[in-house]
Amino acid sequence: MFDAALRRVIDPPLDVLGSSLARMGVSANAVTVVGFSIGIMAVPALAFGRYDLALALILINRLGDGLDGAIARSVGASDLGGYLDIVLDFIFYSAVVFGLALGRPDQAVWAAFLIFSFVGTGVSFLAYAIIAAKRGAEDKRQERKSFIYLGGLTEGAETIAVFVLICVLPDLFPWIAAVFGAMCWITTATRITEAVRVFRD
Repeated sequence: MFDAALRRVIDPPLDVLGSSLARMGVSANAVTVVGFSIGIMAVPALAFGRYDLALALILINRLGDGLDGAIARSVGASDLGGYLDIVLDFIFYSAVVFGLALGRPDQAVWAAFLIFSFVGTGVSFLAYAIIAAKRGAEDKRQERKSFIYLGGLTEGAETIAVFVLICVLPDLFPWIAAVFGAMCWITTATRITEAVRVFRD
């Protein structure tokens, strides 16, 4: 919901840093993989209740996610880069929730609900992008991404905010999962509705 507005603020400094890294020979794909490798370490951190460490790893991962895009914008986006970015992002999102479940097995049902909700937003997002690209649609948001981007109530910014809340207020995880999961299903429903409207023959 807030991604487009936030990108207008964070993209300029990221683009400066991304251009510098590109001139140094750092590839966007390398940043994507390194950022994912760092972020995935939040799983054991959460499993052992080290929420402070998990928060730091999550934020580093998200910084890497911003930088790989900035590097790609500097040198030119690639299909492989777009693929790695979205695949590793969705694995990372679910991994964070899985790590929380490992550390709090009594709340595993709520973790399962949240991952279940991520599946809804993920497949409705990616399936729309595939069909839209097949039909030659243009990205109305003009974010220079590797695929057609359909927004919604829950996007990247909201997911990061939820992960921060989980690390800062882990005892409230059931409430956080319930509210954000419900928001994810609203997003899924609106995306399906938009797909029906656009793709109806």
